[in-house]
Amino acid sequence: MTLPISFEFFPPKTPEGAEKLRVTRQALYAHQPEFCSVTFGAGGSTQEGTFGTVKEILDEGVQAACHFSCVGATKTTVREQLATLRAMGVKRLVALRGDLPSGYGMGGEFHYASDLVAFIRAETGDAFYIEVAAYPEIHPQAKSAEADLKAFVTKVKAGANSAITQYFFNADAYFRFCDDVKKLGVDLAIVPGIMPITSSTQLMRFSDACGAEIPRWIRLRLQGFGDDTASIKSFGLDVVTELCEQLCTAGVPGIHFYTMNQAAATTEIIRRLQLA
Repeated sequence: MTLPISFEFFPPKTPEGAEKLRVTRQALYAHQPEFCSVTFGAGGSTQEGTFGTVKEILDEGVQAACHFSCVGATKTTVREQLATLRAMGVKRLVALRGDLPSGYGMGGEFHYASDLVAFIRAETGDAFYIEVAAYPEIHPQAKSAEADLKAFVTKVKAGANSAITQYFFNADAYFRFCDDVKKLGVDLAIVPGIMPITSSTQLMRFSDACGAEIPRWIRLRLQGFGDDTASIKSFGLDVVTELCEQLCTAGVPGIHFYTMNQAAATTEIIRRLQLA
């Protein structure tokens, strides 16, 4: 099966983490990703690390997508950052509102991701391929499911090329989201984001923070394994591979893996799916 795949990394905080990520990237490059994305910390707190990691990926001959958040940003700072990224050779952005740092007011000149997308388009034309976030299980801060869909449509109409979803474990939520978006007159590639399960506590913590639902049966099975990491990883591989099989059978436009800067689980899922 041939399907575009991509990988997400976060900027490492230590020299040891940076070296480990280089090894991880080389292992994953063997699967010929369409691109690799690098996250941006709350309020742009990791900008230097993000841009540095993006540059390394580009230097390694792989297309890099830079996450770009606008919380607390001004038009001047965004304009400067876009110029920096263009000079680096970045051609792909993941445009986000971004998380608010703890104790941080909204601030800045951009309140929504749609504002950022519109500004990037106005400033740079088609210089960047812009991806936006999609939330099949509804953004945790959305007032309603309907409001969340309208916000997504607004982002797309502001100039997005495609979307990547928050991770999920219920394929029906993804399919329903895609159907609802089409009913609102929007037709673009919505790539499912996939989170390999390698740690029970880590998954619970992330999911509670971002609003991704862990189905009760998965949560209870994970809890039942306790500290048995081998069983957690084995179960996680089975669950996530089966999810990906459902998505692939339905003809998704690609798969985006949230790697957590590790290669083993993502590599095994790709092997089981026989993805080129």
